[in-house]
Amino acid sequence: MVITIPDSQPSKELSLSAYYQQVRQLSEQICQPLEIEDYVVQSMPDASPLKWHLAHTAWFFEAFILIYHCQGYSVFHPKYDYLLNSYYDSLGERVPASQRGTLSRPTVAEVYRYRAYVDEAMQLFMTENIGNSELESLIIIALNHEQQHQEFIFTNIKHIFGNNPLRPVYNPNLPTPTSTSVVRPLDWLDYPAQLYEIGHDGEGFAFDNEQPRHRVYLQDYQLASRLVSNGEYLEFIQAGGYNNPDYWLSEGWATAHSQNWQAPLYWEQIDGDWWLMTLGGMRRLNENEPVCHVSFYEADAYARWAGKRLPTEAEWEIATANVPVEGNLLETGMLHPAPATGNTQPDQLFGDVWEWTNSTHQPYPGYRLEAGIVGEYNFKLMCNRLVLRGGSCVTPLSHIRPTYRNFYPPSTRHQFTGIRLADTH
Repeated sequence: MVITIPDSQPSKELSLSAYYQQVRQLSEQICQPLEIEDYVVQSMPDASPLKWHLAHTAWFFEAFILIYHCQGYSVFHPKYDYLLNSYYDSLGERVPASQRGTLSRPTVAEVYRYRAYVDEAMQLFMTENIGNSELESLIIIALNHEQQHQEFIFTNIKHIFGNNPLRPVYNPNLPTPTSTSVVRPLDWLDYPAQLYEIGHDGEGFAFDNEQPRHRVYLQDYQLASRLVSNGEYLEFIQAGGYNNPDYWLSEGWATAHSQNWQAPLYWEQIDGDWWLMTLGGMRRLNENEPVCHVSFYEADAYARWAGKRLPTEAEWEIATANVPVEGNLLETGMLHPAPATGNTQPDQLFGDVWEWTNSTHQPYPGYRLEAGIVGEYNFKLMCNRLVLRGGSCVTPLSHIRPTYRNFYPPSTRHQFTGIRLADTH
Protein backbone atom coordinates (compact mmCIF):
# COMPACT_ATOMS: atom_id res chain seq x y z
CA MET A 1 0.00 0.00 0.00
CA VAL A 2 1.37 3.39 -1.00
CA ILE A 3 0.33 6.27 1.25
CA THR A 4 0.27 9.80 -0.14
CA ILE A 5 0.95 12.32 2.61
CA PRO A 6 -0.40 15.89 2.47
CA ASP A 7 1.92 18.87 2.65
CA SER A 8 2.35 20.49 6.06
CA GLN A 9 0.23 23.57 5.40
CA PRO A 10 -1.74 25.00 2.49
CA SER A 11 0.47 27.30 0.41
CA LYS A 12 0.61 29.06 -2.93
CA GLU A 13 1.47 25.68 -4.48
CA LEU A 14 -1.24 23.81 -2.55
CA SER A 15 -4.64 25.43 -2.16
CA LEU A 16 -6.75 24.90 0.92
CA SER A 17 -9.14 22.89 -1.24
CA ALA A 18 -6.34 20.56 -2.38
CA TYR A 19 -5.03 20.27 1.16
CA TYR A 20 -8.53 19.33 2.29
CA GLN A 21 -8.81 16.65 -0.39
CA GLN A 22 -5.46 15.10 0.48
CA VAL A 23 -6.19 14.80 4.19
CA ARG A 24 -9.71 13.47 3.64
CA GLN A 25 -8.60 10.94 1.03
CA LEU A 26 -5.82 9.64 3.26
CA SER A 27 -8.32 8.58 5.95
CA GLU A 28 -10.13 6.43 3.42
CA GLN A 29 -6.88 5.17 1.89
CA ILE A 30 -5.75 3.90 5.30
CA CYS A 31 -8.91 1.80 5.46
CA GLN A 32 -8.62 0.28 1.98
CA PRO A 33 -6.98 -3.02 3.10
CA LEU A 34 -9.79 -3.71 5.58
CA GLU A 35 -12.66 -6.16 5.31
CA ILE A 36 -16.15 -4.83 6.01
CA GLU A 37 -16.27 -6.69 9.35
CA ASP A 38 -13.16 -4.84 10.58
CA TYR A 39 -14.96 -1.48 10.51
CA VAL A 40 -17.49 -2.36 13.22
CA VAL A 41 -15.37 -3.88 16.00
CA GLN A 42 -14.80 -2.02 19.27
CA SER A 43 -11.98 -3.97 20.91
CA MET A 44 -11.95 -1.88 24.11
CA PRO A 45 -13.76 1.22 25.44
CA ASP A 46 -10.88 3.52 24.39
CA ALA A 47 -10.81 2.25 20.80
CA SER A 48 -13.86 3.29 18.80
CA PRO A 49 -15.02 1.34 15.73
CA LEU A 50 -13.18 2.40 12.58
CA LYS A 51 -16.40 3.44 10.85
CA TRP A 52 -17.10 5.77 13.79
CA HIS A 53 -13.78 7.58 13.23
CA LEU A 54 -14.59 8.02 9.53
CA ALA A 55 -18.05 9.34 10.35
CA HIS A 56 -16.97 11.49 13.31
CA THR A 57 -14.35 13.36 11.27
CA ALA A 58 -16.99 14.18 8.64
CA TRP A 59 -19.41 15.25 11.38
CA PHE A 60 -16.76 17.61 12.75
CA PHE A 61 -16.83 19.63 9.52
CA GLU A 62 -20.61 19.52 9.44
CA ALA A 63 -21.19 20.39 13.11
CA PHE A 64 -18.64 23.19 13.50
CA ILE A 65 -18.38 24.69 10.01
CA LEU A 66 -21.22 23.88 7.63
CA ILE A 67 -24.15 24.20 10.05
CA TYR A 68 -22.98 27.53 11.43
CA HIS A 69 -21.36 29.16 8.43
CA CYS A 70 -22.95 27.70 5.28
CA GLN A 71 -26.30 29.30 4.55
CA GLY A 72 -28.94 26.81 3.49
CA TYR A 73 -26.93 23.72 4.44
CA SER A 74 -29.07 20.67 5.17
CA VAL A 75 -27.67 18.09 7.60
CA PHE A 76 -27.19 14.56 6.28
CA HIS A 77 -29.09 12.99 9.18
CA PRO A 78 -30.69 14.68 12.23
CA LYS A 79 -29.51 11.94 14.63
CA TYR A 80 -25.82 12.21 13.74
CA ASP A 81 -25.21 14.88 16.37
CA TYR A 82 -26.14 12.27 18.98
CA LEU A 83 -24.30 9.37 17.32
CA LEU A 84 -21.05 11.12 16.38
CA ASN A 85 -20.40 13.72 19.06
CA SER A 86 -17.25 12.71 20.96
CA TYR A 87 -17.11 14.89 24.08
CA TYR A 88 -18.55 18.31 23.21
CA ASP A 89 -20.99 19.05 26.03
CA SER A 90 -22.14 22.25 24.33
CA LEU A 91 -23.76 20.10 21.63
CA GLY A 92 -25.82 18.04 24.04
CA GLU A 93 -26.26 14.34 24.79
CA ARG A 94 -24.31 11.64 22.97
CA VAL A 95 -23.79 7.89 22.77
CA PRO A 96 -21.33 6.86 25.52
CA ALA A 97 -17.90 6.14 24.04
CA SER A 98 -17.90 2.60 25.42
CA GLN A 99 -21.15 1.79 23.56
CA ARG A 100 -20.19 2.92 20.06
CA GLY A 101 -19.49 -0.68 19.10
CA THR A 102 -23.09 -1.70 19.86
CA LEU A 103 -24.44 0.23 16.87
CA SER A 104 -24.63 -1.65 13.57
CA ARG A 105 -26.05 1.42 11.84
CA PRO A 106 -25.15 3.61 10.08
CA THR A 107 -23.62 1.03 7.80
CA VAL A 108 -20.11 1.42 6.45
CA ALA A 109 -21.58 2.23 3.03
CA GLU A 110 -23.70 4.98 4.55
CA VAL A 111 -20.67 6.41 6.36
CA TYR A 112 -18.83 6.71 3.07
CA ARG A 113 -21.88 8.37 1.50
CA TYR A 114 -21.93 10.78 4.43
CA ARG A 115 -18.26 11.63 3.90
CA ALA A 116 -18.91 12.30 0.21
CA TYR A 117 -21.91 14.48 1.06
CA VAL A 118 -19.86 16.60 3.48
CA ASP A 119 -16.93 16.79 1.05
CA GLU A 120 -19.14 18.13 -1.71
CA ALA A 121 -20.58 20.80 0.58
CA MET A 122 -17.15 21.73 1.94
CA GLN A 123 -15.60 22.13 -1.50
CA LEU A 124 -18.36 24.54 -2.51
CA PHE A 125 -18.08 26.32 0.84
CA MET A 126 -14.31 26.80 0.44
CA THR A 127 -14.77 28.14 -3.09
CA GLU A 128 -17.24 30.74 -1.82
CA ASN A 129 -15.08 31.79 1.15
CA ILE A 130 -11.60 32.14 -0.32
CA GLY A 131 -9.63 34.66 1.71
CA ASN A 132 -11.78 34.49 4.84
CA SER A 133 -8.95 33.91 7.32
CA GLU A 134 -11.22 33.09 10.25
CA LEU A 135 -13.05 30.35 8.38
CA GLU A 136 -9.84 29.05 6.83
CA SER A 137 -8.31 28.74 10.30
CA LEU A 138 -11.32 26.74 11.43
CA ILE A 139 -10.97 24.42 8.43
CA ILE A 140 -7.29 23.86 9.22
CA ILE A 141 -8.19 22.95 12.81
CA ALA A 142 -10.69 20.42 11.45
CA LEU A 143 -8.07 18.95 9.11
CA ASN A 144 -5.58 18.57 11.95
CA HIS A 145 -8.36 16.96 13.98
CA GLU A 146 -8.80 14.42 11.17
CA GLN A 147 -5.07 13.71 11.16
CA GLN A 148 -5.30 12.88 14.86
CA HIS A 149 -8.04 10.40 14.03
CA GLN A 150 -5.88 8.89 11.28
CA GLU A 151 -3.47 7.90 14.05
CA PHE A 152 -6.39 6.53 16.06
CA ILE A 153 -7.44 4.44 13.06
CA PHE A 154 -3.98 2.87 12.80
CA THR A 155 -3.75 2.18 16.54
CA ASN A 156 -7.28 0.79 16.62
CA ILE A 157 -6.63 -1.50 13.64
CA LYS A 158 -3.60 -2.85 15.46
CA HIS A 159 -5.58 -3.40 18.66
CA ILE A 160 -8.42 -5.11 16.80
CA PHE A 161 -6.03 -7.44 14.97
CA GLY A 162 -3.74 -7.92 17.96
CA ASN A 163 -6.65 -9.19 20.05
CA ASN A 164 -7.77 -11.64 17.38
CA PRO A 165 -6.27 -15.16 17.82
CA LEU A 166 -5.96 -15.37 14.03
CA ARG A 167 -3.52 -12.42 14.16
CA PRO A 168 -4.78 -10.81 10.90
CA VAL A 169 -2.26 -8.87 8.85
CA TYR A 170 -3.06 -5.29 7.89
CA ASN A 171 -0.27 -5.00 5.28
CA PRO A 172 1.98 -8.00 4.55
CA ASN A 173 4.41 -5.88 2.54
CA LEU A 174 5.68 -3.50 5.22
CA PRO A 175 9.48 -3.04 5.25
CA THR A 176 11.24 -4.88 8.06
CA PRO A 177 14.52 -3.72 9.67
CA THR A 178 17.06 -6.51 9.98
CA SER A 179 17.82 -7.82 13.46
CA THR A 180 21.51 -7.15 12.81
CA SER A 181 21.05 -3.40 12.31
CA VAL A 182 23.86 -1.51 14.01
CA VAL A 183 22.33 0.62 16.76
CA ARG A 184 24.00 3.77 17.96
CA PRO A 185 25.24 3.38 21.55
CA LEU A 186 23.23 5.27 24.12
CA ASP A 187 25.06 8.51 24.95
CA TRP A 188 24.18 11.29 27.36
CA LEU A 189 23.76 14.84 26.05
CA ASP A 190 24.32 17.74 28.46
CA TYR A 191 22.07 20.79 28.72
CA PRO A 192 23.14 23.66 30.99
CA ALA A 193 21.03 25.29 33.67
CA GLN A 194 19.53 28.49 32.33
CA LEU A 195 16.33 30.29 31.36
CA TYR A 196 14.74 28.83 28.22
CA GLU A 197 11.61 29.48 26.18
CA ILE A 198 9.14 26.81 25.09
CA GLY A 199 5.77 26.82 23.39
CA HIS A 200 4.49 27.81 19.99
CA ASP A 201 5.78 31.15 18.70
CA GLY A 202 2.81 32.07 16.53
CA GLU A 203 4.21 30.98 13.15
CA GLY A 204 2.07 28.36 11.38
CA PHE A 205 -0.66 26.20 12.86
CA ALA A 206 -0.67 24.99 16.47
CA PHE A 207 -3.32 23.82 18.89
CA ASP A 208 -4.26 26.10 21.76
CA ASN A 209 -2.54 23.89 24.37
CA GLU A 210 0.85 24.65 22.75
CA GLN A 211 0.50 28.34 23.58
CA PRO A 212 1.56 30.86 24.72
CA ARG A 213 5.33 30.75 24.38
CA HIS A 214 6.80 31.31 27.83
CA ARG A 215 10.00 31.11 29.84
CA VAL A 216 11.04 28.17 32.00
CA TYR A 217 14.11 27.79 34.15
CA LEU A 218 15.80 24.39 33.95
CA GLN A 219 18.56 22.97 36.12
CA ASP A 220 21.47 21.13 34.50
CA TYR A 221 20.18 17.92 32.95
CA GLN A 222 21.10 15.12 30.59
CA LEU A 223 18.98 13.53 27.88
CA ALA A 224 19.55 10.13 26.31
CA SER A 225 20.75 10.30 22.71
CA ARG A 226 18.16 7.75 21.55
CA LEU A 227 15.10 5.79 22.64
CA VAL A 228 15.20 2.75 24.92
CA SER A 229 15.41 -0.41 22.83
CA ASN A 230 13.52 -3.71 23.06
CA GLY A 231 16.71 -5.42 24.18
CA GLU A 232 17.25 -2.94 27.00
CA TYR A 233 13.66 -3.28 28.13
CA LEU A 234 13.96 -7.05 27.96
CA GLU A 235 16.71 -6.81 30.58
CA PHE A 236 14.22 -5.08 32.87
CA ILE A 237 11.76 -7.93 32.37
CA GLN A 238 14.40 -10.61 32.95
CA ALA A 239 15.55 -8.81 36.11
CA GLY A 240 12.04 -9.21 37.55
CA GLY A 241 11.01 -5.61 36.93
CA TYR A 242 7.32 -6.46 36.69
CA ASN A 243 7.44 -8.25 40.03
CA ASN A 244 9.34 -5.74 42.16
CA PRO A 245 7.19 -2.97 43.67
CA ASP A 246 10.30 -0.89 44.47
CA TYR A 247 10.34 0.44 40.90
CA TRP A 248 6.65 1.26 40.56
CA LEU A 249 4.34 4.05 41.53
CA SER A 250 1.64 2.57 43.76
CA GLU A 251 -1.10 3.21 41.20
CA GLY A 252 1.07 1.74 38.45
CA TRP A 253 1.83 -1.35 40.55
CA ALA A 254 -1.88 -1.88 41.22
CA THR A 255 -2.74 -1.39 37.53
CA ALA A 256 -0.01 -3.71 36.27
CA HIS A 257 -1.09 -6.48 38.64
CA SER A 258 -4.82 -6.08 38.11
CA GLN A 259 -4.27 -6.33 34.35
CA ASN A 260 -1.51 -8.96 34.61
CA TRP A 261 1.12 -6.98 32.72
CA GLN A 262 4.36 -8.93 32.30
CA ALA A 263 5.65 -7.28 29.12
CA PRO A 264 4.69 -4.46 26.73
CA LEU A 265 1.40 -4.75 24.88
CA TYR A 266 1.61 -7.07 21.83
CA TRP A 267 4.66 -8.98 23.16
CA GLU A 268 4.11 -12.73 23.24
CA GLN A 269 6.34 -15.67 24.17
CA ILE A 270 6.19 -18.54 21.68
CA ASP A 271 8.29 -21.65 22.37
CA GLY A 272 10.54 -19.63 24.64
CA ASP A 273 11.14 -16.77 22.17
CA TRP A 274 9.62 -13.31 22.25
CA TRP A 275 7.44 -12.24 19.34
CA LEU A 276 5.33 -9.15 18.85
CA MET A 277 2.30 -8.19 16.82
CA THR A 278 2.79 -5.51 14.18
CA LEU A 279 0.66 -4.04 11.41
CA GLY A 280 2.65 -6.40 9.19
CA GLY A 281 1.69 -9.42 11.29
CA MET A 282 3.59 -11.38 13.94
CA ARG A 283 7.37 -10.85 13.96
CA ARG A 284 10.17 -12.17 16.09
CA LEU A 285 11.28 -9.51 18.57
CA ASN A 286 14.02 -7.27 17.15
CA GLU A 287 16.01 -6.18 20.20
CA ASN A 288 17.39 -3.15 18.35
CA GLU A 289 14.00 -1.52 17.74
CA PRO A 290 12.63 1.01 20.24
CA VAL A 291 10.39 -0.52 22.86
CA CYS A 292 6.79 0.40 22.06
CA HIS A 293 3.30 0.14 23.54
CA VAL A 294 4.33 0.76 27.15
CA SER A 295 2.28 2.81 29.59
CA PHE A 296 3.59 5.77 31.56
CA TYR A 297 3.67 3.46 34.57
CA GLU A 298 5.96 1.02 32.77
CA ALA A 299 8.13 3.80 31.36
CA ASP A 300 8.51 5.32 34.82
CA ALA A 301 9.29 1.95 36.42
CA TYR A 302 11.90 1.15 33.77
CA ALA A 303 13.54 4.55 34.27
CA ARG A 304 13.73 4.00 38.04
CA TRP A 305 15.17 0.50 37.55
CA ALA A 306 17.80 1.99 35.22
CA GLY A 307 18.70 4.62 37.82
CA LYS A 308 17.38 7.43 35.64
CA ARG A 309 14.08 9.28 35.15
CA LEU A 310 11.74 10.45 32.41
CA PRO A 311 12.30 13.96 31.01
CA THR A 312 9.95 16.85 31.55
CA GLU A 313 8.28 18.17 28.43
CA ALA A 314 10.35 21.35 28.68
CA GLU A 315 13.58 19.33 28.75
CA TRP A 316 12.40 17.38 25.73
CA GLU A 317 11.43 20.48 23.75
CA ILE A 318 14.70 22.29 24.46
CA ALA A 319 16.55 19.32 22.94
CA THR A 320 14.80 19.92 19.59
CA ALA A 321 16.34 23.39 19.11
CA ASN A 322 18.79 22.34 16.37
CA VAL A 323 17.20 19.07 15.27
CA PRO A 324 15.31 18.89 11.95
CA VAL A 325 11.70 17.72 12.09
CA GLU A 326 12.18 14.41 10.34
CA GLY A 327 12.33 10.74 11.21
CA ASN A 328 10.42 7.46 10.98
CA LEU A 329 7.01 9.07 10.51
CA LEU A 330 4.05 7.93 8.41
CA GLU A 331 5.81 8.95 5.19
CA THR A 332 8.37 6.15 5.51
CA GLY A 333 5.65 3.52 5.21
CA MET A 334 7.25 1.46 8.00
CA LEU A 335 4.22 1.74 10.33
CA HIS A 336 6.54 0.36 13.02
CA PRO A 337 9.42 1.75 15.12
CA ALA A 338 12.89 1.33 13.62
CA PRO A 339 16.37 1.00 15.20
CA ALA A 340 18.36 4.16 15.86
CA THR A 341 20.99 4.16 13.16
CA GLY A 342 21.10 7.87 12.21
CA ASN A 343 23.79 10.45 12.86
CA THR A 344 21.61 13.06 14.56
CA GLN A 345 22.27 13.80 18.23
CA PRO A 346 19.81 13.36 19.84
CA ASP A 347 18.29 10.78 17.51
CA GLN A 348 14.66 9.63 17.11
CA LEU A 349 13.14 12.80 18.57
CA PHE A 350 10.49 12.74 15.85
CA GLY A 351 8.68 9.60 14.77
CA ASP A 352 9.02 5.98 15.89
CA VAL A 353 7.16 6.35 19.23
CA TRP A 354 5.43 9.04 21.25
CA GLU A 355 7.74 9.69 24.18
CA TRP A 356 6.32 9.79 27.69
CA THR A 357 7.33 12.78 29.80
CA ASN A 358 6.96 13.45 33.52
CA SER A 359 4.77 16.49 32.79
CA THR A 360 1.04 16.61 33.36
CA HIS A 361 -1.21 18.08 30.69
CA GLN A 362 -1.93 21.48 32.18
CA PRO A 363 -2.42 24.94 30.61
CA TYR A 364 0.75 26.94 30.07
CA PRO A 365 1.27 30.16 32.07
CA GLY A 366 -0.78 32.89 30.42
CA TYR A 367 -3.12 30.45 28.67
CA ARG A 368 -6.49 32.00 27.90
CA LEU A 369 -9.53 29.88 27.15
CA GLU A 370 -11.02 30.77 23.79
CA ALA A 371 -14.72 30.68 23.10
CA GLY A 372 -16.37 27.87 21.17
CA ILE A 373 -14.77 24.76 19.72
CA VAL A 374 -11.20 26.03 20.04
CA GLY A 375 -11.55 26.32 23.80
CA GLU A 376 -13.46 23.08 24.25
CA TYR A 377 -11.06 21.07 22.07
CA ASN A 378 -8.18 20.63 24.55
CA PHE A 379 -8.91 22.54 27.73
CA LYS A 380 -11.49 20.11 29.11
CA LEU A 381 -8.88 17.31 28.90
CA MET A 382 -6.31 19.12 31.02
CA CYS A 383 -6.66 16.71 33.93
CA ASN A 384 -5.23 13.28 34.83
CA ARG A 385 -3.15 12.98 31.66
CA LEU A 386 0.58 12.93 30.98
CA VAL A 387 2.19 14.74 28.05
CA LEU A 388 3.90 12.83 25.24
CA ARG A 389 6.16 14.37 22.63
CA GLY A 390 7.62 13.72 19.19
CA GLY A 391 5.06 11.78 17.15
CA SER A 392 5.24 8.14 16.09
CA CYS A 393 5.61 5.92 13.06
CA VAL A 394 1.93 6.59 12.19
CA THR A 395 2.10 10.39 12.59
CA PRO A 396 2.18 12.44 9.36
CA LEU A 397 5.11 14.82 9.05
CA SER A 398 2.58 17.58 8.37
CA HIS A 399 1.08 17.01 11.81
CA ILE A 400 4.13 17.12 14.09
CA ARG A 401 6.33 19.95 15.37
CA PRO A 402 8.62 20.55 18.36
CA THR A 403 5.84 22.19 20.41
CA TYR A 404 3.16 19.52 19.82
CA ARG A 405 1.68 18.24 23.10
CA ASN A 406 -0.03 14.87 22.94
CA PHE A 407 -1.62 13.59 26.15
CA TYR A 408 -2.99 10.32 27.51
CA PRO A 409 -3.94 8.73 30.83
CA PRO A 410 -0.90 7.03 32.42
CA SER A 411 -2.28 3.50 31.86
CA THR A 412 -2.45 3.92 28.04
CA ARG A 413 -0.64 1.21 26.08
CA HIS A 414 -2.40 0.88 22.71
CA GLN A 415 -0.81 4.04 21.31
CA PHE A 416 2.70 3.84 19.82
CA THR A 417 4.33 4.97 23.08
CA GLY A 418 7.94 4.55 24.19
CA ILE A 419 10.74 5.74 26.44
CA ARG A 420 13.59 8.25 26.38
CA LEU A 421 15.57 8.58 29.59
CA ALA A 422 16.79 11.72 31.32
CA ASP A 423 19.06 12.38 34.28
CA THR A 424 19.99 15.17 36.63
CA HIS A 425 23.62 16.15 37.22
